[in-house]
This record gives sequence, C-alpha cells and structure tokens, in this order.
Amino acid sequence: MTAVPHTPEHDRTALGILCMLGFCILAPMMDAFAKATPSEVPLGQILAARFTVQAAILVPLAWLAGLGGWPSRRDIMLHLGRGFALLAATGCFFAAIRHMPIADALAIFFVEPFILTLMGAVFLKEAVGWRRLAACATGFAGALLVIRPGLGDLGLVTLLPLGTALLFAVYMLLTRSMSQRLHPVALQAHTALAACLLILPPLVLMDGSGSALFDPILPEGRALWTLAGVGVIATVSHLFITLALRFAPAATVAPLQYLEIVGATVIGFFAFGDFPEPLTWVGIAVIVASGLYVFARERARGTPVDRPPPAP
Repeated sequence: MTAVPHTPEHDRTALGILCMLGFCILAPMMDAFAKATPSEVPLGQILAARFTVQAAILVPLAWLAGLGGWPSRRDIMLHLGRGFALLAATGCFFAAIRHMPIADALAIFFVEPFILTLMGAVFLKEAVGWRRLAACATGFAGALLVIRPGLGDLGLVTLLPLGTALLFAVYMLLTRSMSQRLHPVALQAHTALAACLLILPPLVLMDGSGSALFDPILPEGRALWTLAGVGVIATVSHLFITLALRFAPAATVAPLQYLEIVGATVIGFFAFGDFPEPLTWVGIAVIVASGLYVFARERARGTPVDRPPPAP
C-alpha cells in the first residue's frame, strides 16, 4: 500500500477540522450560559450581552488588522439587515431553551440548510433538483418528530427554533452577497455592531418600564457570570468557525457541525439533567442524514457548499 504523502495542506485541513470540533464544543456552552441566566434577567439584556461583548472584542481586532474600513451605504443597510436577522434568530433560540432542552432546540434549528436551499431557489433562482427537494421534505419530517405538534407539553414554544432557522436562513442569504468582499472577522464585527445598535436603544428607553423583554436589571452574582459567559463564548466560538473555514474547505467542515448536537446533549445532561427522548433521537437522525445528503449532492454537483451556520 502506497503511503499518502504528508503535506502542509493536510496540516491546514486537520487544523480546520480541530477548530470546527472546538466550535462544536463551545457553542452549546454559550447556550448553556444563556439557559442558566436567572429568569429575572430580560431576554433583551442577554442578547445585549452576547453582541456587546462580541463587538467589544472583534471591532478593535478588525481595526488593528486593517480590516475595519468604513462600509458603503449599501453595505450599511446589509449589515443592519444581517444584524436584525441574527438578533431576532438568537432571541428566538434563547427564548426556546429557557423552556426546552438545548439539544432538542438545536435539532429543530438544523432544518436551516433546507430552508436556505428553498429560499435560494425562490429568490436567487438557483437550480434545485427533486433529490434535494426530497431531502428537504425528509428533514422537515424529522423536525416534526422532534416537535411532535399536539403531543408535547411545550406547545408553541417548539416553534421558536423553527423561527430561528427561518431568520437565520435570511441572515445567510444576505451573507452570500457580502462574504466574497469582506473578511470574515470584519463581517462578524460589523454584524455585532449592527445588532448592538438595534438592541441597546430599547433597553435604555424601557428601563424601569416593567417590560419582561427589555427592562434591564443590574446583574449580580450568577447573572453577572452567565451574561459574561454568553458574550465571551459566543465570540470565541465564532472565531473558531472562522478559522475552521480559513484552514479547510467548507465542504469538509460543514457536515461536522452536526456534532454540535452531541455537545449540546452532553452539556444539557450534566448541567440541567436534560436528555432527548427516543423519538427525538429518531428525528435528530433523520435531520442529520437529510442534511448530509444535501451537502453530498452539492459537492457532487460542484456547487459551492455554504459556510455552516454558527450557533445563533
């Protein structure tokens, strides 16, 4: 048997895979910090912590690296659109995991590639064959096994991760028009800054209003640590996925993101005592298999595989 020559390209791909695995471990930890934040902390304040810390870290980093040029008027509107979509997607997800296991919410969120495929066909007139349409339908059927409409105790809460998937597909659709022109770190820095511009004014204006969503409190004790954890881990995990895509092709690392469900299951079990039910595992398996098939079809057709969606 002929030995495969060891090349620097192999080293870079291996490093990209390691970064992706690091993301799969860290991203559920961010969700766990959000879930562990005391209920008296409004959702808007958790979102503000998540994006303010990211902006505080990435904006100076992008500026020091010479990546932080002033965007054009068109790009400003796109950044605001992406910031709103990501902010709303994250809000839906954080609201969902306050009431349901992280792994269940994440499994439902992973229908996002199917929604993105359908949006690409409708809005960008991309060719989508019957095989990928069948895979999308199968993936949605898997999501229904996780949601089990009418049978679960959570009711409409289970629809929140679907809202996350829909909003995140919009975010990714907007990203397609910018990712080729802007460095990933600059792109994330601008997105975090746009999200801050959208979430901070409601918190200031509604201070003392009693709003369950936007009336901020002075964080103390556990809340202080969980809010900081959400922001720091979100930033570090997104840097990991950026490095993964710099070192390895998207087609190589994108399927690995489904391992995030494993990380979410382990963290959810040890931190909150949550573990998916048997029927939920069946749904997860259907979603993952359908998603991997879509990735395989795009790779076989020579279609560039989208960057995997970072955890909201």
